Amino acid sequence: MANALEHPAVNFDEGFVSEDARRAAEQVRTVKERQKQALNLQRENILSQRTSNPARRTALEAALAQIEGQISAMES
Repeated sequence: MANALEHPAVNFDEGFVSEDARRAAEQVRTVKERQKQALNLQRENILSQRTSNPARRTALEAALAQIEGQISAMES
């Protein structure tokens, strides 16, 4: 059985997409959208934190950079 996140074969020349292929594509889109929402929530959480500790601030900046990199990679 194929993994739900694999891209099914679609014959675009005929303009026909099977119901299974459409359903699988919708599932992939939904999973990606949920991942993006989770990353945005993490980003907002980091941005809302306040600290005067320089080490903590550096860690938050690094985490923010990593999350923003993941978000931009998803949008590409």
